Amino acid sequence: MSKVKVLIVDDSALVRKVLKEILSTDEMLEVVGAAPDAWSAMQKIKELKPDVLTLDIVMPGMDGLDFLERLMKSHPMPVVMISTLTGQDTEQTFRALALGAVDVIAKPSLDVREKLDEMSEQIIDRVKAAGAAQVGSSSRRFLQEATAPVPLSRLARSTEKGGEESIIAIGASTGGTDALVAVLTPLPHNMPAVLVVQHMMAQFTAPFAQRLDRVCQMHVKEAQAGDRVQAGTVLVAPGGRHMVIVREGDHHVVRLEDGPMVHRVRPSVEVLFQSMASQVGQRGIGVILTGMGADGAEGMLAMKQAGARTIAQDEASCIVFGMPKMAIKAGGVDHVVPLTGIAGQLLAMVDEGHAP
Repeated sequence: MSKVKVLIVDDSALVRKVLKEILSTDEMLEVVGAAPDAWSAMQKIKELKPDVLTLDIVMPGMDGLDFLERLMKSHPMPVVMISTLTGQDTEQTFRALALGAVDVIAKPSLDVREKLDEMSEQIIDRVKAAGAAQVGSSSRRFLQEATAPVPLSRLARSTEKGGEESIIAIGASTGGTDALVAVLTPLPHNMPAVLVVQHMMAQFTAPFAQRLDRVCQMHVKEAQAGDRVQAGTVLVAPGGRHMVIVREGDHHVVRLEDGPMVHRVRPSVEVLFQSMASQVGQRGIGVILTGMGADGAEGMLAMKQAGARTIAQDEASCIVFGMPKMAIKAGGVDHVVPLTGIAGQLLAMVDEGHAP
């Protein structure tokens, strides 16, 4: 298998050096060059033909966002944005995803040496995932600000028929920000509870949930320990913490855990799905969306074996067909569905009275 060729674009010579050192430790990645600004990057893209670009958001002259917008119109390719995680950068990061960036990673923090190894793993994994991404020139719909309430789709019929007893768990990684919009926005306000694990840095999960809340009919929030799992609410796992579901009396709540990474990520889809299998059983519905790796594959199998129904996004609509592919291979998937059909499949399951 050929190596993924990476071009690093950052105005800081130190960051360029550190990123090159990190990425060069993986045998599947090859740093073919580095550029200090957008103008140099344009020339190097023509000369070096990289597979993936890492791009700083804030640069002198033409900033990263303006460059990204031009690039995706003229030469669409996988781009991973580099963020300093400041408040201003958070808004810019969401705009970068809307413009077509595949993912965002934290700029290496050299003053926190004990976290550099974990950060390095995440940087490597996300750049490798970008190398496998399917990127088109069409405009992205990620969290566009709604000018009016999103209308109920034709699929959004009543879910009173036993639906509130079901609980839906969704896992996603690379490309999941777009995919979650497509899945969640058609769902009606009284849909059964939804739990979401999206691989995302801690600084972004709360703003991500808030933006989803603005375009969804269900209420969306970043999960807090002890939150009740109830119809009409979507709980998004906070970055850096695993989320599990547990029973308390006659209802379920979520717990947040600071355990070790699972499949090199935290939160992990696997952790959520395993708790769904043991705590919810046949009333669970599992969905696995676009992303690289095997996170959630065994957990989805456990859910199916416990009686839950399961859905995987199909290859054609995935940015990266890694997690769904591994879940299918493990034997845990009942239905393989295009992204635009997943909301309908969920509503059909609820309407069939999946909950006992």
